[in-house]
Amino acid sequence: MLDQLSRHSLIDMSIRAKGDLHIDDHHTVEDTGIAIGQALVKALGDKKGIRRYGSFLLAMDDSLVRAALDLSARPYLVWNVEFPSTTIGTFDTELVREFFQALSTHGGITLHVDRLHGLNSHHIAEAAFKAVARALREAVEPDPRMTGVLPSTKGAL
Repeated sequence: MLDQLSRHSLIDMSIRAKGDLHIDDHHTVEDTGIAIGQALVKALGDKKGIRRYGSFLLAMDDSLVRAALDLSARPYLVWNVEFPSTTIGTFDTELVREFFQALSTHGGITLHVDRLHGLNSHHIAEAAFKAVARALREAVEPDPRMTGVLPSTKGAL
């Protein structure tokens, strides 16, 4: 899923994670979301010239997921995604939300993710990662009409 996030956002990522997987995946997944969020904040710097907002409606097989976000520095997650099963293989589906909560909080992202349709938990999770990635891609893209300008009417993000 992290590969999907990287590929579809066009944000290069090299992730090496080591955690207490002998207990469970929770902290490793959460810490990965934290690290990516912090790296995003650092990479975007003052955010001058970016679009700031992004949204994407992604269809993948049986699933349809919508993601909308604002790189506002005001983290908030709205998560309307239910999974038909509690696991994907041995991976706890609750951890998908935990990843996006950590990404949102530490990336300063207002993030809404909605599952509009889906029958297969793997397809839903993958569609969520891809939809967020495509929305993120749109938000971080340079806006040629706003070069060097902060995308805020308040003068701060």
